[in-house]
Amino acid sequence: MTIQNVDGKVNDLRTTPSGSALDIAAANWPLLALIACAAMLGAAHAFETFGKLAPCLMCLKQREVYWVTGTVALGGVVLSRTPWAARLRTPIIVLLGLGFLFGAGVAAFHAGVEWKWWPGPAACAGGGAVASGDLVAMLQGGKVATPSCDKAVWVFLGLSMAGWNAVISLGLAIASFASALRLRKAA
Repeated sequence: MTIQNVDGKVNDLRTTPSGSALDIAAANWPLLALIACAAMLGAAHAFETFGKLAPCLMCLKQREVYWVTGTVALGGVVLSRTPWAARLRTPIIVLLGLGFLFGAGVAAFHAGVEWKWWPGPAACAGGGAVASGDLVAMLQGGKVATPSCDKAVWVFLGLSMAGWNAVISLGLAIASFASALRLRKAA
């Protein structure tokens, strides 16, 4: 299996020394981060659409982090095709790590609110699930009740969606920082 990294170099994973796959992942981290952001946003929207799990305000804040971090990743992918790629790659990857780390913090805070470890923002009082029939009220300028942030509507292996998002975001942050370190050592 061959993989072409953003610099145009082709590597054969079957014949390269151990660790080369990590080098390729580090060199292409902005693209991998963009894919991760798209996957997380896709999963969130799938839970909302197919699972009928309306997002609370803190859930929407967690999505905003992925939109912003995904935009940074897209910028990194575009810039990787420029003469400044070598100079900008590591700072962009560090910025991605900070974005994912911030997302982990937002998600962990939300999970803490769900577990009643601390109070959530006043705007998260909620009032039940948003029904599709409320679209007319929204279009007419009416207010639509959003779910409360302090109730976990989905739990898997003891973690809510916010808890899983915290774990995944932390993993992506660690991978970002590890990629930045790997690229810095290789330079």
